[in-house]
Amino acid sequence: MSSDLLASDDATTALPRRRGLIILLSSLAGFLLTVVWSAEFVDSTIGGSILDTVLGDNAAERPIAGVVAGVTFAFVSGLAGTFTACNIAAFGAVAPLIGASGGRLRRLTRTLKPLGWLSVGMIVVSAVYGALVGAVGTSMPQFSTAQNVAGVLSPRSIQSMVVFGFVGLAMLYLGLAALGVVPDPFTRIERRFPNARMVFMGALIGGFLIGRPFPLFRQMFRDAAESGNPLYGAAAFVLQSVGNIVIMAVLFLILATFGGGRLRNWLAAKPGRAVALTAIALIVAGVFTFLYWDVRILARREIIPWYPTAPWS
Repeated sequence: MSSDLLASDDATTALPRRRGLIILLSSLAGFLLTVVWSAEFVDSTIGGSILDTVLGDNAAERPIAGVVAGVTFAFVSGLAGTFTACNIAAFGAVAPLIGASGGRLRRLTRTLKPLGWLSVGMIVVSAVYGALVGAVGTSMPQFSTAQNVAGVLSPRSIQSMVVFGFVGLAMLYLGLAALGVVPDPFTRIERRFPNARMVFMGALIGGFLIGRPFPLFRQMFRDAAESGNPLYGAAAFVLQSVGNIVIMAVLFLILATFGGGRLRNWLAAKPGRAVALTAIALIVAGVFTFLYWDVRILARREIIPWYPTAPWS
């Protein structure tokens, strides 16, 4: 199913009831996720273990030797980062794709199309930023390895806050737009470019690389920056983005093609349910991304006095 799942053509009939409750509970879920989420555990324990299993022990710490090793590292580190909060959140927005009706071949093709347009937006952003890193990367904020200091925002932190702040607010706005609470910016655009919404969602996923500061990404970033080769930078960044979504995309295709029967029937019973599911995913993702990267980070740098966090996070 295409981008019509992210906004309804008939807002009167497709909008769910109790929209205020949906917004409240989704926002609360996004906030609670920031409280319990441990990026260090996901990136280092889970992601690092996957990387070491495929590439050998301490893969994230070893220098990348050559172009082949670099592109291999980029793709595998993307796979290792599959289950980061940002990636799961973005794919949650296209979860109603599982609701596509018809036979298996029809469901497969209707799921492949939006995933393809999602990839277009992601690849364009990843390639442009990768080429920029390859050209001037050593002077960019993400190249720095300086330790963060209490009471001060490093350029690297500011870059992450700006990028993820925009991503979070964009997702939140699209979630509210899906519910008809605010104007949908894609209503007119999609009359000429029907897949614009999915391309934009893909661009947001590609934007994760611009803000991501953690080790699995930073090793590849520094290698691309030191290479001075824009083509290598573009290729490495695209491969990491592709690796980042390939597992989720395959799971979606399998579920949409061979499973999800009960979900399809449940969504088909009331058109507003698909809209509600999309809105919930976007609002949870948006609230989480903005609070985690813009508010919680201020508390971690001791710029604001406190933000609630679980002991393990």
